[in-house]
Amino acid sequence: MAPPAPLVRTARAIWHWQWCQLMGGLGPADAAGNYQRPAGAFTSLPPLPSEAASADGHVLIVGRSCPWAHRAWLVWALRRLDASITLVVVDPDPAEGRWRFAEPFGGCANLIELYQRSGADSGQRATVPALYSRRQERILVSESARLIELLNRWPAPDGPDLEPGAQQEATLRWRELLQSDVNDGVYRCGFARTQAAYDRAEAALFGALAEADRVLQESPWLAGAELSLADVVLFPTLIRLELVYAPLFGCSRLPLWQLPALWEWRQRFFHLPGVAATCWPEAWRRDYFGALFPLHPSGIIPAGPPLATLVGSRPAPRGLQHDHD
Repeated sequence: MAPPAPLVRTARAIWHWQWCQLMGGLGPADAAGNYQRPAGAFTSLPPLPSEAASADGHVLIVGRSCPWAHRAWLVWALRRLDASITLVVVDPDPAEGRWRFAEPFGGCANLIELYQRSGADSGQRATVPALYSRRQERILVSESARLIELLNRWPAPDGPDLEPGAQQEATLRWRELLQSDVNDGVYRCGFARTQAAYDRAEAALFGALAEADRVLQESPWLAGAELSLADVVLFPTLIRLELVYAPLFGCSRLPLWQLPALWEWRQRFFHLPGVAATCWPEAWRRDYFGALFPLHPSGIIPAGPPLATLVGSRPAPRGLQHDHD
């Protein structure tokens, strides 16, 4: 027997109120219901350290599930920076809502402690990625857009330049579009408070993806003939699309295979040297579905397509891939 209608209305009203309170902590919004990403710490682009080429002088701290950390991880992998920058992977602690080290790092058990030892205010979030200097014993930068610029300037005799001179203007234009409408856009869909806020974010997201598909019909990479930071910032969002953002954030207008140039681009990018090792689909689904309680209260992790069905076998090369296999 169905519960009485007044009880259902009351329960829905109470749940919606509780949902709004929980969402306020998860993802702040403006008065119109649009998600507003909170400001972080260590957001300025620092100068290239004088000891940048020194072995193990710096540490790149990343989390497997975080797409913002993924872009920094990709630059580190593509440019072969492992000789001078050590990679440290932190794990989420859902009960505490923070990133923790597998073993103490710099005298810290978790990332928020390292942030505060580096001078961050106690109220600031501790996010990944973060670049840490062993000599200075502090975090240098944690804003991912600035961090990938710094990593692209890092000494890398065998690594590609991801800001090719002839493509710098196009690369910047794409990065700005992708940051707002795609990288942040999926979160503005998932964390929208109102239907209108969701509709705006969803339209902008798929409009940007359609534009990328049109460009990639004529060019191997987003900004031109060479791989660039524009491609790097798009990949972490697109590789999570079917696995996380479509089912959980409502980014499901159409499957990516209906944008065939973008689908083929994603396959080619995945098969670049070092990229596959940065992809952890089990961690993505566990951390998103298991941790974002306001969006998925049951905590049940649904089945999803195997990553291999999305990236396929190694496709034929188009243009310069910086492939040194």
